[in-house]
Amino acid sequence: MGIEIDKERCVGAGMCALTAPDVFTQDDDGFSEVLPGADERAAEHPMVKEAVRACPVGAVSLTGP
Repeated sequence: MGIEIDKERCVGAGMCALTAPDVFTQDDDGFSEVLPGADERAAEHPMVKEAVRACPVGAVSLTGP
């Protein structure tokens, strides 16, 4: 399972970074990014699904099996 952030849809609300700060961060412009290496451990992280749900514009999604 991986994490995808739709940069066109992201509004920089930061809910993903607040929900799972060891997986998500915000770039210099305030838009969400996945931290380096966090994509590989997404399946094991207990708050990733909640971070996907918390995004007010649905910019964060899970990919793969």
